[in-house]
Amino acid sequence: MKAKLTGVDLINYKADTKRSLLLNMWKFRALYVIAIPGILYFIIFKYLPLAGSVIAFQNYNIFKGFTGSEWVGLEHFRTMFQYQDFGRILSNTILLGLYDLIFAFPAPILLALLLNEIRLVFYKRFLQTVVYMPHFLSWVIVSGIALGILSPGTGIVNQALQAFSFEPIYFLGENSYIRTILISSGIWRDSGYGTIIYLAALAGINPDLYEAAEVDGAGRWKQTLAITLPSLIPTIMILFLLHIGRFLDLGFERVWVFLNALNTGNGEILDTYIYKAGLLSQQYSYTTAVGLFKSVVGLILVLIGNILSKKTTGESLY
Repeated sequence: MKAKLTGVDLINYKADTKRSLLLNMWKFRALYVIAIPGILYFIIFKYLPLAGSVIAFQNYNIFKGFTGSEWVGLEHFRTMFQYQDFGRILSNTILLGLYDLIFAFPAPILLALLLNEIRLVFYKRFLQTVVYMPHFLSWVIVSGIALGILSPGTGIVNQALQAFSFEPIYFLGENSYIRTILISSGIWRDSGYGTIIYLAALAGINPDLYEAAEVDGAGRWKQTLAITLPSLIPTIMILFLLHIGRFLDLGFERVWVFLNALNTGNGEILDTYIYKAGLLSQQYSYTTAVGLFKSVVGLILVLIGNILSKKTTGESLY
């Protein structure tokens, strides 16, 4: 049995631990220096602005500031839930988040699996470059491309419909199409860029596993099911947990550029509502309450998803 540590031994142990920590920090000093810009970014742009969330509980006045504004408690949250259109806006956000999770999240996985099967290196790299490129286009350009393709007069989609004797459709002018347009444009723009992490994970799979599977008579499809997908599970789960943290955060620019007076019924989300009520109508405290509600929901989803993932797959964020 180990002897109990005396007070002197405990002090020496703490001193040795601190010394080894400092030695390790000095040994890897280059990595710590490289990390400083990232740490400062998160402190300045992520953590310090959290203090501004206090105005969700105030009638904020820009001239009185945080300390001089009147405290109103949960009044803005009650106003948010009593707003007649809040249910519609929240349901739009939830539905778009679900569609994005169901259709957009698996898209990079499938695309990475397909790219991984290409054996010609030059052709594979060329296709990777092609599918990466849309990510670097702004949403304004993406919306312009979509508008050109879906135009009722000159768009290629409506020209194809007219060739089959169908009437042209004003896709961006109808509520029933706006969600499909938002999700499909997001898949086209970001799925290629999302394959980067999955392709890196695929490159790390031991090729001996595939050779052993071939010896056992497994074809490419069975190899994908038995080796590739199980090897991708840790990466998929981590990215899935990060994705559900942004479940209600579809993105302001992504939606705003497609909205007009004819499709706001199904297209308006919390981000666009915050912009209109907060910046255009100058209801700063009220829209901070809406944003805080959205953030809390995202945090709860991450916590629940992390617990379920840890119990089912053994993978988690922490």
